[in-house]
Amino acid sequence: MNRPFATTRANRAGARTGARVACVVCIGLIGLAGCGSSKPSYCTDRTNLENSIKGLTSLNPSSGISGLQAQLQKIESNATALVSSAKGDFPSETSAISSSTDSLKSSVAALPSSPSPAQIGTVVSDASNLVSAVNSFVNATKSKCS
Repeated sequence: MNRPFATTRANRAGARTGARVACVVCIGLIGLAGCGSSKPSYCTDRTNLENSIKGLTSLNPSSGISGLQAQLQKIESNATALVSSAKGDFPSETSAISSSTDSLKSSVAALPSSPSPAQIGTVVSDASNLVSAVNSFVNATKSKCS
C-alpha cells in the first residue's frame, strides 16, 4: 500500500535529477556559446587582403597598367574591409594599412601608359610598404587568428 507513495517519490526524485542534468547541460551549452571558438571577422578579412596582395606577383607584362589597376581595386576593397572590421582593436596597424594602400593607389594612378623605371620603382616601394603594414597586422593578430 505504500507502493504508490514510494513510486511517486521515486518518480519525483528521478524527475528532479533529470531536470538538474538538463539545467547543467543547458548552462554548459550557453557557456560554450559564450566562449566563442570562432575567430574574429577581421581574420577572414586579413586572409583576403593577403591573397589579393599575393595576386600582384601573378601579374605579367602583358597585363599592363590595367592589370595592375584591377588588382589594386581588389587590394583596396579588401584593405577597406579589414580596416573597418579591425580598427577598433588595432588602430595603429589598420591606420598603417590605410595610408600605405592610399599611397599605392596614388602611385598607380600616376603611372602613364609607358612608365619610367623611376615611376615603377615608386609603385614597387609603395607596394613593399603595404606588405610591411599587412605583416605588422598579421603579427599583431597572430594569437586571435591562429
